[in-house]
Amino acid sequence: MGKRVVVVSDLHCGHRAGLTPPGWQYSLHDASESRSAWGMLQRELWDFYARTLRALQPIEWLVCNGDAIDGRGGRNGGVELITSNLSEQSDMAVQCLAEADAAHCLMTHGTPYHVGPDGEDWEAAVARRLGARIRGHDWLDVNGLVFDFKHKIGGSSVPHGRHTAISRERVWNVLWSERDWAPLARVIIRSHVHYHEYSGNPTHLAMTTPALQGPGSNYGVRQCSGVVDFGLVSFDVNDDGGFSWKAHLLNIDTMRPVPVQG
Repeated sequence: MGKRVVVVSDLHCGHRAGLTPPGWQYSLHDASESRSAWGMLQRELWDFYARTLRALQPIEWLVCNGDAIDGRGGRNGGVELITSNLSEQSDMAVQCLAEADAAHCLMTHGTPYHVGPDGEDWEAAVARRLGARIRGHDWLDVNGLVFDFKHKIGGSSVPHGRHTAISRERVWNVLWSERDWAPLARVIIRSHVHYHEYSGNPTHLAMTTPALQGPGSNYGVRQCSGVVDFGLVSFDVNDDGGFSWKAHLLNIDTMRPVPVQG
C-alpha cells in the first residue's frame, strides 16, 4: 500500500520564534507590545502546522531531522527564550511531534549548541517518550524507496550556491554505498540552514528542508541576508517505490516590517 512520509526539522522549541504549542504561547493581550506581537507569530505558525498535519492524515512516518529544541541561548544570554528549562523545551517538542499522530517516528540529532549544550542529549529523551529511533545519520526504506537523513549541512550566502552542498551529499552517499557502508538512497534530506532548496535528476532527489522556526532572531536579523522558509515536506510513496512530494510552506503575515514614514 502507498505510505505517507512527513519530514519536519528545526522546531527550536523554547525560542520565541520557534514552534510553540498553545500552552506556551505568549498572550495576544499581553501588556508588553513586543510579547503580544511574538504571541501573534507563535499562533500563526502553530495554526498552520496543526492544520497542515490534519490535512495530511494518515501519516505512516514522521521524521524529525534535528534541532527539536533551541537550548539555553548562551550566545545571547537567553533573552529570546520562552523558557531556558530544557526539560520544558523537550515537553514542547514532544507535544509538537505527537500532533502528527504518525504510526512511526524517526529522529536525527541536531546541533550540540541547541540540543546538548551541557553534553546531555535532550533529543534522545524526546525520542524515548515518542518511541522513536534516533541517530546522527539514518536511512529509511519505504516500499523500496530509500531516504538518507542527516541534520547538518553547509550553507551558502549566495542564492545560486545553495544547491552545491546538497548535491555534494548525494555524491558522498553514492561513494559510501560503493563501499557497502551506506544504503544507496534515492532521496537525500538535510536541514539546519532554514531554507528549502532541491536538486536532482531521474535517479535522485536531494533537498534541504524548510524550518519550523519563524524569522526574527537577533542573530538572523543582524547577521544574515538570506530568506527563511517555514514549513514541512510530505512524500507519498507508491507500492513500487515511486513517489511524489510537496513542500507545504507558509508565507508568514505576522511581524512584517513597516518602513518609517518620512
